[in-house]
Amino acid sequence: MRRRQFIGGAISVAMLSRARAQPTMPVMGFLHAGSAEENVKRLAAFRKGLASGGMVEGKNVSVEYRWAAGRNQELASLAADLVRRNVALIATPGSTAAAVAAREATSTIPIVFSSGTDPVALGLVDSLNRPGGNATGITSLNAELSAKRLGIFRELVPGVSRYFTLVKPSSALAAPFVADMQRAASPLGIRIEVLNADTEGEIDAALAQLPSAPGAGLVFGPEGFFYIHRARIAELALRHRLPTIFDVRDYVEAGGLASYGSDYFNVMELAGEYAARVLKGARPAELPVQQATKFELVLNRKTAKILGLAIGPTLLATADDVIE
Repeated sequence: MRRRQFIGGAISVAMLSRARAQPTMPVMGFLHAGSAEENVKRLAAFRKGLASGGMVEGKNVSVEYRWAAGRNQELASLAADLVRRNVALIATPGSTAAAVAAREATSTIPIVFSSGTDPVALGLVDSLNRPGGNATGITSLNAELSAKRLGIFRELVPGVSRYFTLVKPSSALAAPFVADMQRAASPLGIRIEVLNADTEGEIDAALAQLPSAPGAGLVFGPEGFFYIHRARIAELALRHRLPTIFDVRDYVEAGGLASYGSDYFNVMELAGEYAARVLKGARPAELPVQQATKFELVLNRKTAKILGLAIGPTLLATADDVIE
């Protein structure tokens, strides 16, 4: 009997030793202002980048997901929860508001972000070349994109005489975006008028303020809150016969007129690759913020017809996608 006990004890010790010898799988936190349902394709692109860097979810990295589902006010508590769990990394790709919340929650846990707003202005990094802290990631050069977006919009809708932009005033992205827009508009002789909306109901009210006569145009920038309500925004714009240009193609697929911005699937993939590097030991302070290099122009010909617009042959030829 004692021999059996000895053998059983030896087996137990051997199993315990093997378990201790196995490396612990790192846990990555994933924080986003949106919902899982609307980010399936983008999340797939992020996982693709992660895998290309040698990190496969469920195989050698575990992921704790936190989705705010449009309730940005919950991002701070969701970020704090990931910090309490002492995750190895917090990834916030495609959600600048989540990146800001994560940076405010921790100065030690590494953060990998992608941002359409200048990460220096947001306080995420000290500089693009030398991030200096615990965060790094991908930026979409929004100031330069704003100028390009306005130029495309003028060519697409030459009759626009008043340019409006809609911002969420409580968002950390609002002030940097408006500053980018004003800098981009000034050399073009364009004045940007700002409308505010913090709730879905205020989106309706803001668009109702626009002049009913032809001549108004609406330019959007990166804001996760508006992205969630993109179908509603596209519907209201059509109802008011209002031409619009956005930063990502999803709005155009929902019925918006046009979009020009970075290829978000490429940005998500790049963010995944950076996350893999950090999980393997790279220090964010020493990883320069990458700048997106792939951009796309998407046009909605059906919406253009409803608005009575004829898309010129040059724009049609340069568009990466035309939705019929």
